[in-house]
Amino acid sequence: MAESLFLSTKPLPFCPGCSHHLVVRHTAKALEQLGLKPLEVVLVTDIGCHGIVDPYFRTHTVHGLHGRSSALGAGIAAARKGGKVVVYLGDGGASIGLQHLIECARMNFPLTVLVLNNMLYGMTGGQPSSLTPCGFRTPLRPEGKLEPHYDLCRIVHSAGAEYVSRVNGTGDFSAALVEAFGIPGFSLVEVVETCTSYGLKFNPGQKTGEIAHNAGLEFGVWRNPGKSVFRLSLNTNRGSLFKESSIAVQWTAKLQNRLGILVGGSAGGRVQQAAEMLARASIASGLYATKKGTYPVTVGTGYSIAELILARQPIRYSGIEVPEVAVIVSPDGLSYSEGLLGEMKGGLLLIDEALNSPSTGAKVVTQPFVKTAGTKNAALLALLYLLKITETVPVAALLNEIKMASREGPEVASRLEKQLGQLEGKSDSNEVAKERD
Repeated sequence: MAESLFLSTKPLPFCPGCSHHLVVRHTAKALEQLGLKPLEVVLVTDIGCHGIVDPYFRTHTVHGLHGRSSALGAGIAAARKGGKVVVYLGDGGASIGLQHLIECARMNFPLTVLVLNNMLYGMTGGQPSSLTPCGFRTPLRPEGKLEPHYDLCRIVHSAGAEYVSRVNGTGDFSAALVEAFGIPGFSLVEVVETCTSYGLKFNPGQKTGEIAHNAGLEFGVWRNPGKSVFRLSLNTNRGSLFKESSIAVQWTAKLQNRLGILVGGSAGGRVQQAAEMLARASIASGLYATKKGTYPVTVGTGYSIAELILARQPIRYSGIEVPEVAVIVSPDGLSYSEGLLGEMKGGLLLIDEALNSPSTGAKVVTQPFVKTAGTKNAALLALLYLLKITETVPVAALLNEIKMASREGPEVASRLEKQLGQLEGKSDSNEVAKERD
């Protein structure tokens, strides 16, 4: 790929022949023509094939939930005094977040939305969206979509957008992007494409322009007179949020320095909630704590990783290069963390007994966390066990957080406390004492 100020040199991650390649390259080309620098631009994406492009841009990037990228972009743009906010949205996301687009146009938020309309939900199997043309065939509707489609450009133009255009996603359409990016207020460009995985397969021989024409979706530009751009007046006199959400210290932690903990599990295993509860319990025990979550774009599947830092002193950076303690309760968590575990030259690895122990310099302790507490509470039980054998933070502090977390909290805490007792009989108290030292 040609060198660009805005893009990495790695090959883009899209299917061969997909027009998303052109959207990304023409975005970079247009931004360069406007004389912008990469860090003057914020790219906002959400769920969909377009959303996997974030790491390829050298701009600031923000990734949100499906259909919400325009709402996120609006908030960012309203608070910025300069630069450019560009939002990527698929036709599925535009269907889900249609109201956000209408409000962006009506309020005239200073951003540009590119709708990558490949006429279906490409990432999840080719389901039709509200923008899929009537008669267009998809895996879910091989006979052709029966319901009428939205004309997004007409809707957004009617809502007051300063600039709206629809282009064919072939050839060089960067000039349209230059024009849209140069609009002070809200602008939208709908790029009509055909998904190479599902659209071409179910609609063989049809050209993108022909499909759009048959659906009454003409290419062109629609304008409204310029009006005041919506911007926020930031309240700089507001107090610190840290002071507004203090956690009372009720316990005493024995940890004297700093401890980095990695928790690895799977989506649905409540890994993030378990880590947050331990962070709160640590603060309630007189420590500083940070927690960072990592999981795939396709939330709900795959690994779920939490990084915790507990410390006696303020924490200036929330990342962990190599953890002192790792807690692994699922194959997904193990697969994702195996490299880091291999870098551990000491410390402690707590791992579910059903998993194969990886190559690591850490002391390895196995316990039946999943068998004892089930997949949904295995991470919590493992963290309780960690506190029990290291005494870094009182077990009672974490049990208290579990009790307060929900209406079922007291019952869950009571059950986990009993299960923790079952594990105690299987631990080696001498080894535990060595580890704590």
